[in-house]
Amino acid sequence: MRFALDEQQRDFAASIDAALGVADLPGAVRAWSAGDVAPGRKVWEQLANLGVTALAVPEEFDGLDADPIDLVVACERLGRWCVPGPVAESLAVAPILLAGDDRCAGLAAGELIVSAALPPQVPRAVDAHAADLVLLATDVGVSAAEPAAAHQSVDPSRRLYDVTPNGESWQADVNRAFQFGALATAAQLVGAAEALLTTAVDYAKQRTQFGRVIGSYQAIKHKLADVHIAIELARPLVYGAALSLQTRDVSAAKAAASEAALLAARSALQTHGAIGFTQEHDLSLWLLRVQALRSAWGDPQAHRRRVLEAL
Repeated sequence: MRFALDEQQRDFAASIDAALGVADLPGAVRAWSAGDVAPGRKVWEQLANLGVTALAVPEEFDGLDADPIDLVVACERLGRWCVPGPVAESLAVAPILLAGDDRCAGLAAGELIVSAALPPQVPRAVDAHAADLVLLATDVGVSAAEPAAAHQSVDPSRRLYDVTPNGESWQADVNRAFQFGALATAAQLVGAAEALLTTAVDYAKQRTQFGRVIGSYQAIKHKLADVHIAIELARPLVYGAALSLQTRDVSAAKAAASEAALLAARSALQTHGAIGFTQEHDLSLWLLRVQALRSAWGDPQAHRRRVLEAL
C-alpha cells in the first residue's frame, strides 16, 4: 500500500510554511534565548490562527480533534522553522494530560501554552518560565506544577526546569502522552534536518574554493545525498508511527529521526565550515536545536532499547 499526504494536508503544510517564512524565526529564537518571549508568543498566535494549537484538542473544547498525521505534518513544519517554546508538550502532550479539562479550550485558542514533565523519561519541563501552565505526570496522576530550579540546555532557547506539584491530581493516559511527545519531537527533528539540508545545498552552490563552487565536488555531493536519503528513510517511519501509535513504531521513528537530524547537522556544519557555528549565523540555531531534541522525550539509545523490547 502506498501512503502519501493528501492535498488538504499538503496545503496545510504550505500554509504553515507561508506564515512562518515571513515571521523572522531566527530573531524570535534569539529573543527567546535572551528571555524575551514576546516575539515567540506572536509566532504562537499565528499558529493559533492557522489552527495548529487546536489540532489535538477534542471538538467539545473548540478543537479540531484531528488525525495524529495532521499533528505530525504541523510539527515537522515547526521543526523546519525552529519555532521556540514547548512545541511537543503544548501541541501533542497537553491535550492528553488535561483529559477533558475545561482548560483545553484555552489550549485550542492558543491562549494557553503548556509545558510538561513526565519523569523518569522526561524529568524536567522545558520553558516552564514561559508557559501559562506546567503539568507534572507521574504514576500517581497528573497535577499542575510550579517551576523550581532552572538548568541550562545545549540549546539556549530551551531552558529546563525542575517542577514541583501544586494542587490536586487527576488521572490521564500518561503512556499515551509520552508516545505523542516522542512522535511530535521526531517530526520536529525531520523538519530541522530538512532545513539543515536545504541550507547546506544552497551554500554549496555559492561558496567557491580553488576556483570552483564546492557543490561541484563529488565529496560534497555524496555527503549531502546521504543526508537526503537518511531524511527520506526517517520520514515514512514518523508518519507510519502516527498511523499505528505502537510503542515499537514510535521509538523506531524517534531513533531514525534523531540519527538523520544528527547527520544533517554534521554535514551542514562541514559544508559551511567554522562560520556555521558562530552565534551570528542562523545555522547555529538549528544545530543546537537538533542536539537538544535528540535527547528530548527519550534519547536514541533509549528508543532503540524500546524497539528491541517490543520485538
